[in-house]
Amino acid sequence: MRQRVIVCPIIENNGEILLCKMAKDRGVFPGQWALSGGGMESGENVEQALLREISEELGAELQIISVKPWTFRDDVRMKTYADGTQEEIYMIYLLFDCISANRLVTFNEEFQEIAWVKPSELNQYDLNEATRTTFIQKGWL
Repeated sequence: MRQRVIVCPIIENNGEILLCKMAKDRGVFPGQWALSGGGMESGENVEQALLREISEELGAELQIISVKPWTFRDDVRMKTYADGTQEEIYMIYLLFDCISANRLVTFNEEFQEIAWVKPSELNQYDLNEATRTTFIQKGWL
């Protein structure tokens, strides 16, 4: 089983959290609402990986002005790739509280849509299990 270190930003702007709806045909939680993020690459430090993932998935115009480590956890997940193949992966999640100066998001093919959501409205979304756990730990659900 392959192991991946996943950097995961909890991006906040004016009291709302950025949620991303995963593509229907890929990822660990297809079609559900989630936080952005992804795997570290060889030679990157944690913050470099986090900022690269934000830029790749949400566009270079989203300006992150604060990054603070929050917590970590791990689990085993089945990932589905765009070609339909699947792989079981041991994932170590590093979660960060991030503040953005704007909402200029241009999301990539990994997502169907995005939403800025007040913590009191999070329960209205079909959140994936990992994101739901994160928001419970934050006290938002």
